[in-house]
Amino acid sequence: MTTLARRPDTLTRDALTVLQPGFPGTTAPDWLLRRLGEGLASVGLFGRNITSPTQLAALTAQLRAEREDVLVAIDEEGGDVTRLEVRTGSSFPGNHALGAVDDTELTRQVAHELGRRLRACGVNLNWAPSADVNSNPANPVIGVRSFGADPELVARHTAAYVTGLQAAGVAACTKHFPGHGDTSVDSHHALPRIDASRSVVLERELSPFRAAFAAGTKAVMSAHILIPALDPDRPATLSHPVLTDLLRGELGYTGLIVTDGMEMQAIAGTYGIERGSVLAIAAGADAICVGGGLSDDETVRRLRDALVRAVRTGELPEDRLADAAERVRTLSHWTASTPKTSAATPTEVGLTAARRALEATHSGPYEPLREPPYVAAFTPVANFAVGNETPWGVAAELVRLLPGTRTGTFTGENAGRTALAEAGQNRIVAVVRDEHRHPWMSAALDTLLAARPDTIVVEMGVPQAPRRAPLHLATHGAARVCGQAAAEFLTET
Repeated sequence: MTTLARRPDTLTRDALTVLQPGFPGTTAPDWLLRRLGEGLASVGLFGRNITSPTQLAALTAQLRAEREDVLVAIDEEGGDVTRLEVRTGSSFPGNHALGAVDDTELTRQVAHELGRRLRACGVNLNWAPSADVNSNPANPVIGVRSFGADPELVARHTAAYVTGLQAAGVAACTKHFPGHGDTSVDSHHALPRIDASRSVVLERELSPFRAAFAAGTKAVMSAHILIPALDPDRPATLSHPVLTDLLRGELGYTGLIVTDGMEMQAIAGTYGIERGSVLAIAAGADAICVGGGLSDDETVRRLRDALVRAVRTGELPEDRLADAAERVRTLSHWTASTPKTSAATPTEVGLTAARRALEATHSGPYEPLREPPYVAAFTPVANFAVGNETPWGVAAELVRLLPGTRTGTFTGENAGRTALAEAGQNRIVAVVRDEHRHPWMSAALDTLLAARPDTIVVEMGVPQAPRRAPLHLATHGAARVCGQAAAEFLTET
């Protein structure tokens, strides 16, 4: 076991500087404050750390009392992936809704307002936006987190998002380089592989990242994906050909490179977090993100010691670690010296965007809701990035607009028949999420529409499945404001 000196040496400080750990609770634990004094320069926040804007501001003030220029990072994409509003649902629609509207000024405004709220709470680095081109409809982890399947659309909205966020004084971390959109495996659970040619990757996947670089993104997050056309041996996060030769060399990117969470099984289950962290820094990464699942001092100590040991054994060049640490400090200085924005953003920009993203398809005559309906939510397993803490759907808003609305959650092969029995005589609003990826969900809708042809369908994922209800609403995301926009439409039409 390594014993820390009271004043850590330069090597140990650099090893701490490149870590971005998480922690439990809504106040900073003593061990985290001590590590900040020893050289730790970043922390990552998750839903477990946040209860309100006031509490979050107090937490970040506590961190800055120990280190004034600390990078406080968060995974706040808006839409389905929210940490600020993890228990209520987001006030902002996600990328897919913004891509559906295709108004880059609106995207900039949404990102700016989100950034303003983050900065007001003391957060200065956002692990967003997702610049992935969702070219694979079966993608289980990107989906509505992407602006869409068209590289040019994704590129222009990625640039607008970066511009808006950074104008609010929050550094953007564009992800997941070189592109997670053409995967059918969630890297939280296993190592995805993309077998596209190099030319396809360079043209399709990298287009949004080039736009982000042109917009000045301060950071880029690597993806835990294997792309044999770029590197047949190692996933991008651990790949020198991807991070150094391609990202630094061919693309000329000079900002901070952050890894995706190292405890994700794509890395932890194949290389282990210690070995993986050493390989990532050697490959060209500058900051090691860890803390979504591992959030204790023991993890920080293990990773610090692994990096120090790798330098001392010659596996990791000391100047590579020093360069990575300096890039972290450079971004810390930018965030500390960037003033808060004074430009106004419309306060209802999130709801405005959600309303504009709503797409209604009529395949026959229908009647708007006048009486309380029965809301049948067909709920898939949430991916790890979204989590299952955040509520979604239209039921809460319909209860507010039509008191007496009842609701139930259903899954599996008997979902449709069970929902029919529970609904009774009430008109049914069926809420789905990525119907095209779940055969049981399609079967449930078939059952409902055969028995109750006036059933309304609200798709809150990627609207790829055939639209066969008399009224089909596509919200392009499951944020709270998306549910609000759908409920308004159903009761006001």
